[in-house]
Amino acid sequence: MKKILVPVDFSKHSENALKVASKIAKQQDAEIVVVHMMGLNDSVITKENDSMEGMFFLQLTQKRFTEFLDKDYLEDITIHQTVRNYKIFSEIDDVAKEYDVDMIVMGSHGSSGISEVFVGSNTEKVVRTTSIPVLVVKEDNGFSASKAVFACDYKFESLDVFKKITSLFKALDVEVHLLYVNLPGENYETTHQIEQRIANFLIRLGGDYNILPEDISIYSDYSVEKGVFNYAKKIKADIIGIPTHGRRGLAHFFSGSISEDIVNHSRVPVLTVKI
Repeated sequence: MKKILVPVDFSKHSENALKVASKIAKQQDAEIVVVHMMGLNDSVITKENDSMEGMFFLQLTQKRFTEFLDKDYLEDITIHQTVRNYKIFSEIDDVAKEYDVDMIVMGSHGSSGISEVFVGSNTEKVVRTTSIPVLVVKEDNGFSASKAVFACDYKFESLDVFKKITSLFKALDVEVHLLYVNLPGENYETTHQIEQRIANFLIRLGGDYNILPEDISIYSDYSVEKGVFNYAKKIKADIIGIPTHGRRGLAHFFSGSISEDIVNHSRVPVLTVKI
C-alpha cells in the first residue's frame, strides 16, 4: 500500500478518519492524500479561478488545512493536500485515481436521523461510486484491528472483490473470517446448495489462496445486515468487509441496501469494495 486518501470537512469525524489513516500509513510506510471539497457555486468561483471571493475561500481553506494537519500523529508521514471545487461528492473518485491511491478512509456519523444527510449520505455516495476500496470509521477507537469478518454471496461476479479485500486484510495483518449469511423466504437455500455454490466459487478462485469450503461459515439470520452484525459480535471482530454493486440510487448487496445499512449502523470500521 503506497497512498491513502482522506476526504476532510474539518470535523471530528474526518479527524477520526485521519487518525486511522495515519496508523495504517505508518504500518504500511504509505503516504496520505488529504482532500477538501469546497463545492462553491460558479457565481463564487469562476473557471479562470480569478474571483476575489473565490480566492478568499480558497485561502481560508488552506489556512484551515494548515491548522487541521498540525497533529503529532502525522509526524514522519508524507502528506499531500489538495482543495477541489467539486459540488458532487462522488467525484472524489477522480482525486483517488489522479493520486493513484490504494484506499480511501472516511469518517461518518452513521445513521442518526437528519445528521445522516450531512455526513452519512456523503459516505454512501463514495462507497457506491468509487472503484477504490473504502474504509469507513465511526469513531476514534484506536484501530487495532486484528480480526475481520468478510461477508460475500460467493457468486462469480464477486471473485475480483474477494481477491482485493482478502489481499488488503492480509497487508493489514488482519485475520479474516469468511461468512455466508443464509436467509429465510423465497430465496432460501439448503445447506447443500450453499456448500455447492461455495465449492464452485473456490474452484474458480484457484488454489493460490489456500481456502477450503469448511473455512467459510454459514450463518442463518433474518437479514444479511443482522447476520453480519451478530456473527461479528460472536467472534468479536474488529472490522467488517463487504462488497457493493455500486448501483445508482441505493447500493445493493445480496438484496436491498445492505452495504449502506452496514456502513450506517456498524460501530466497528467497515471496508467496502465495489463489484
